[in-house]
Order: sequence, then structure tokens, then C-alpha cells
Amino acid sequence: MLNHGVIKATLAASVLALAGLAMPMQASAACNLVSTKDNSPLNIKVEEGDTPEAKEFLETCVNPYTKIYVEDPNKAKQGKRKFGLYSCTTCHGPNGDGQVAVSITDDRWQYSKHITDKGLFETIAGGTNGGMAAWHKQVANNPDLVTTDEILKIIGFLRSQYKGGGDKPWLNEKPQK
Repeated sequence: MLNHGVIKATLAASVLALAGLAMPMQASAACNLVSTKDNSPLNIKVEEGDTPEAKEFLETCVNPYTKIYVEDPNKAKQGKRKFGLYSCTTCHGPNGDGQVAVSITDDRWQYSKHITDKGLFETIAGGTNGGMAAWHKQVANNPDLVTTDEILKIIGFLRSQYKGGGDKPWLNEKPQK
């Protein structure tokens, strides 16, 4: 017959094993980003130094800056500065209206996925087959490029500049499950 200590130890080991199995299931609830180029996974992970907003996005696919920037144009200036700093203006114009590249502030989406902040993030982070390079530092393997937080601020700024009609689904995005 098993003594009481062995039963407790077995029970504790079982609980720990189940907890270990649950952890990967929690990780799979994270935002699953895919390339605009070929739908392959964009393996963008939380890094040391990431902001709470970047961590939230990588977990939920919801950009916390979008509503803030749309409601307060003064705060959107943070994203506009990043948009200029990383030379987005060279192709997309000073406010995203288009120049060499298409407008990204109207409702004529080059990629239908741009209706969501996740989709726009995927395009900025991983680039396109149409000539836009990958801008995320993890995707391009270049520490001098853009962070998750900076892309989110740029997207928030672009959403604050939106001139299209109809619904604005990015203002009501729900966490991805």
C-alpha cells in the first residue's frame, strides 16, 4: 500500500505536468502574424525592452494606439514622427496619401487585409511582393530597423488620417483568440 507522502508527491507531479501542458496552449493564443508576400509565419516575438503596448498587440492583435490617436490628433504626432523618421513619406507622402506608392489613408486597399491593424502591421513588418521592403527589425534581421511599438504608432497615425467612407473596423477590433 502507498503511504500518504507518495500519494501527495504523485498528485503534485501530475498537477505540474498538466500545468506544463497548459502553457503551450496559452502561448498559441498569441497573435498569429503572416507575411503579406506568401502567408508564411512572421515570427515576431516579445523582446526585452518592448513596451506594454507592443506586448499587448503581440498577444491580442489589437493596436492600443489606434483609438487613442484617432481620438487625440496631438498624440498621433508620435506616430507621424516615426512615419517621417523611417522614410515612409518618401513613397507614401507626408500623410500617407500616396506619392510613389499607393495611399494608405483611404478605402481603396491594395491588400484587403489592411482593413485591420493586424493586416497593416503584417505588411509593414514583412514587406510586399510589390516592392515594399520588410521594415520590422526581427523580420529583416537588422537591429537598426523598426520595432513592434514603432510600427503600431505609425499605424495609429495612419488611422487618424483616414479619409475613406463607411465603417472603420480597426476602431472596434477584438482580441484574436
